[in-house]
Amino acid sequence: MPHAPADAHVHFALHPDHHPGVVATTTGPTADAARSHLHDAGFRSTGPTTMVLARIDREEPYYTAKAAEQLRQYGFTIEIDPALQEEIDTEWTWATYPMPWCTRDEIREVGAQAQRIHDDIAAGRLIIHLHAHDGHTTVAVGSYTTGVRRHVHLHGENHLRQETDIAFDTEAEAIAEFHRLYPVAVRPGPAPLTDLEQTVGQLLTGTLPAATEHVTAPAVEPPVAEPGEHEAFLAALFDEERQWEKYRPFDETTIASHESLTVRAEFDHEARHRTDVAWTIAEYDRPVGERLWHATLTAGTPVPLIRTALQYLDAPPLTAAGHPDDVLHDAAWHPARTTWAAPGRTIVFESTPHAVADRWTLYGGEDLDRAAWTIRFSAGVPHDLLAHVTSSAAGLLPSPTRPSPRPLPAPAHRLPAPVPAQPARSR
Repeated sequence: MPHAPADAHVHFALHPDHHPGVVATTTGPTADAARSHLHDAGFRSTGPTTMVLARIDREEPYYTAKAAEQLRQYGFTIEIDPALQEEIDTEWTWATYPMPWCTRDEIREVGAQAQRIHDDIAAGRLIIHLHAHDGHTTVAVGSYTTGVRRHVHLHGENHLRQETDIAFDTEAEAIAEFHRLYPVAVRPGPAPLTDLEQTVGQLLTGTLPAATEHVTAPAVEPPVAEPGEHEAFLAALFDEERQWEKYRPFDETTIASHESLTVRAEFDHEARHRTDVAWTIAEYDRPVGERLWHATLTAGTPVPLIRTALQYLDAPPLTAAGHPDDVLHDAAWHPARTTWAAPGRTIVFESTPHAVADRWTLYGGEDLDRAAWTIRFSAGVPHDLLAHVTSSAAGLLPSPTRPSPRPLPAPAHRLPAPVPAQPARSR
């Protein structure tokens, strides 16, 4: 193997305009050799010193780590931005993956197969003749033009697109069977590109602004709780609000029980990572009755949202707040089917109408699978409570050009105001 001198340097960072895309910046006398290796790993040039990795399976951090390790073995100096390193160290999962029986490695392999199909179509190695919608997702029929000529049916979009189990000997046979399966829905040529496919294509061709070595983080970040803020809020809750009684059955857990004995909040002191559940809140129909609904809030959830939820449960206002959609409309959030997104997609609110455990979800960031924090409400949660929480979320962001939403009626009692965060404890 050729050995690269130590003055060949490769810097990896998250793309500023597309998360979790990755930008590689190469410098030094052997930068061309580094770029050749990066090209083999899926990176594409966007400038004299920059390359981008953008994939439809959202596995850029994983493949960046593999590329970085290979470059180290060849002798290159590698630097990985801390935000990207956190993504590499996080073994995330799709929140609503349709094949729950798959292991993480199997999920990654499904995504890799979908990526290969995407690349073959983009490069012209797989020609799509027809497409249709089967009522659930996009299906298509196409032919490979290189190697052993094959004619296949495809099923799914983005990271879920796969070949079906049957390969056809001729193009005519594949098309005839496609017409038989989807007689009414068939349309000529490939389906319109998904939003993700469009973004990936733009990134790889340099249409979107490329990052430089001076830009290593997304331009707009969602509001996130600082280390120690949750602990400080919990301490103030018991000090200032006598209607909450404290229990600590375990060193890592504190329970706040309301004097009504129908509301309970549990706090996990060990929750640190953005996917760790820090708070679990539940309401019951009577002190020893059935649970009406519950909510989970992860470690980065801004304290004002926690305070709003507990404040409502302590003393619900007499005046109804209405539906959360009305609040978000007034705040100029963008609706799309069952999803409302704040300007810049810094916070997103979505509903899953037929779900039980996660009927409503509020999260920070543009992607639920990599959200900075997440609040999940089960079926049964009062719409008034949702409206108060979403109104509080809208209030965390800079005011849009449209008028601010009408303030919601406040509960009779007030929970503790924000307390300055204490220094984070060492892990």
